[in-house]
Amino acid sequence: MTVDPARLQDLLDREEIRSLIYAYCNAADRHDQDKMCSLYHEDAIDEHGHMSKGPAMDFIDKLPEIQAPMEILHHNVTTINLAIDGDRAEGEVYLIALHRVKSPDGPFDVLVGGRYFDRYERRDGRWKFAHRAIVADWANIHSPSIVDLQHPFLEGAYIGKPGPGDPSYAFFTLLKRGAQA
Repeated sequence: MTVDPARLQDLLDREEIRSLIYAYCNAADRHDQDKMCSLYHEDAIDEHGHMSKGPAMDFIDKLPEIQAPMEILHHNVTTINLAIDGDRAEGEVYLIALHRVKSPDGPFDVLVGGRYFDRYERRDGRWKFAHRAIVADWANIHSPSIVDLQHPFLEGAYIGKPGPGDPSYAFFTLLKRGAQA
């Protein structure tokens, strides 16, 4: 069987773009600003509703303030539709994201189902976001929060948290934190 170089390159490009998408989820959930910054081209655009519409680096600079009240962020991507043309690509990425947010009235939950509309570019041999826009298809709000991390069912389990206090930082030696390798 002969391997078609064009098909092999397409497969490699798709895998690198999927890895980029997954790295975004990890960076968002761990509040890892350095890693998030490494995923976008310097001139990239990010449209995140009322939080940001403009240069991605401006959005990333605001992330500590945006994420400060978020006790839990949990992004899950499902369907990934990609189209690749040379060093350009587009993606429609389905997601489900849970946000547990502190408020003066107590924490509340926002469960969002939506999509990312992405444009990716390969520059200097590396795929990164050139433009990312969030699309909300549905949302389920629980106020007060229904998340219960103190339930006896979870006793003895690692409990995730934002930042370097997350148990993944101590557990993993191969999965890097901070800027994407």
